[in-house]
Amino acid sequence: MKISVIFTTYNSPAWLEKVLWGFQYQTDKNFEVVIADDGSGQETRDVIERFRRESDLDLQHVWQEDDGFQKCKVLNRAIVAATGEYMVTTDGDCIPRKDFVAVHRKYAEPGKFLSGGYFKLPMAVSEAITREDIALGRCFDKDWLIANGVRPALKVTVSPWQAVLLNHLTLTNRTWNGHNASCFIEDAIKVNGFDERMKYGGLDCEFGGRLLNAGIEARQIRYSAICLHLDHSRGYVTDEDWRNNRVIRKTSIREKIIETPAGIKQAGLI
Repeated sequence: MKISVIFTTYNSPAWLEKVLWGFQYQTDKNFEVVIADDGSGQETRDVIERFRRESDLDLQHVWQEDDGFQKCKVLNRAIVAATGEYMVTTDGDCIPRKDFVAVHRKYAEPGKFLSGGYFKLPMAVSEAITREDIALGRCFDKDWLIANGVRPALKVTVSPWQAVLLNHLTLTNRTWNGHNASCFIEDAIKVNGFDERMKYGGLDCEFGGRLLNAGIEARQIRYSAICLHLDHSRGYVTDEDWRNNRVIRKTSIREKIIETPAGIKQAGLI
């Protein structure tokens, strides 16, 4: 089964480069990377072209013009462009551990979606991580994190068998997390992709809620599938967008909506 790893980016070439190195060093190689670019400029294109020359990653670059925060819109285009049967979504600021793709493949199951975890890093450590740190897995090592002034979370330090146990014991909701989640692409199409009316704030959970409405069960893998979240500002967040998004989410829950009325079909993508 070919996997399509999909993540968004917007004018963050330094973070994008670290994320792409994370995928270069995956233990599971049977995947493509689909970069859903929400209007980045030439620096981002340069990073992608350099990776095409210097790495063996199978890369797609799905770009749309800059029109404010339009993550849902570009994610839908990336889903349609993907050539795999199964999609793993993450973010262009999240470095995957070397077993990230392998873990999603291991737990992929028809009729289910997977909910993974992440660990947030402060800015100084985000900037300090090098290609070598990623290649050798040092940035996921407890001692390395402590030496760099970070107290590592349990999810970063547990053994594989402990991770399986904690996946069952955790009280954290099994939601669709934009930084780390996966499902079969046919299921994403079934719910008509992401709701393009939504800006920042809860858009991923809303998508996962419609998967649940469609009978797709959620499975927790937050202690098994790990990525490191690089710090950044969020100048695109507004109270109005949050209010609008809450209305859409509550409507989806109350009316048990499966297909968004503003998704892949309405955009004319299929």
